[in-house]
Amino acid sequence: MASLLITQVKSEIGGTHNQRATLRTLGLRKIRATTTREDTPQVRGMIRTVAHLVTVEEVD
Repeated sequence: MASLLITQVKSEIGGTHNQRATLRTLGLRKIRATTTREDTPQVRGMIRTVAHLVTVEEVD
């Protein structure tokens, strides 16, 4: 199964509580922090919630 490399590029300041909680759930705490997650529908939904704050790359 493919993995996703998720990098936070913008601050969570000014975001909603849901967006901040989603970043924490993804394992992102600081700008330029990076995490790798399995490519599942649940993770895709979380990424959609904070799409304006992160960049996503597919990793094999």
